[in-house]
Amino acid sequence: MTEIQITDHIAIREDELDFSFVQSSGPGGQHVNKAATAVQLRFDVAHSTSLPDDVRERLKSLAGSRLTQDGVLIIESQRSRSQERNRQDAVNRLIKLLQRAAKKPKRRVKTKPSRAAREQRLQNKRQRSEKKRLRRTPRHREE
Repeated sequence: MTEIQITDHIAIREDELDFSFVQSSGPGGQHVNKAATAVQLRFDVAHSTSLPDDVRERLKSLAGSRLTQDGVLIIESQRSRSQERNRQDAVNRLIKLLQRAAKKPKRRVKTKPSRAAREQRLQNKRQRSEKKRLRRTPRHREE
C-alpha cells in the first residue's frame, strides 16, 4: 500500500482515494466523445484515519462547496486530454489543499495603538472637522 506524503507528519494512504473517470467537456475533437479522460477524485475527509482532527476541521472550511454533506471531498480535473495527467492534476490539487489545511494559523497578538498614533488620529479628525466647518455658509448675526 503506497502513501502520499503531504507534510513531514501527515501522509494519506492511496486506497483512501477513489477515482472515477467520465467524458470530458473540454478540447479533444472526436476523441472527447469516445474517451473518459475527466477525473473525479473523492476523498472521505470525515472518516479518514490519516488526518489529525485540527487539520480535518481546517480542511472542511477550506474545501467549501467541494465538500459534500457526508464529508466527502470531490476534486474534478479535465484540464488535459490525457486521463493520467488529469489524475495526477487532481492528486496534486488535493495535496496542495491538504498542505494549506495542515498549516496552523498564527495567533493574533492584541496590541494597542501608541500614544503618538492616537494623537495623530485626533489631530487628523480636528483638521477634517475644521475643513468641513470652513465649507459651511457663514451665519449672519443679527445686531
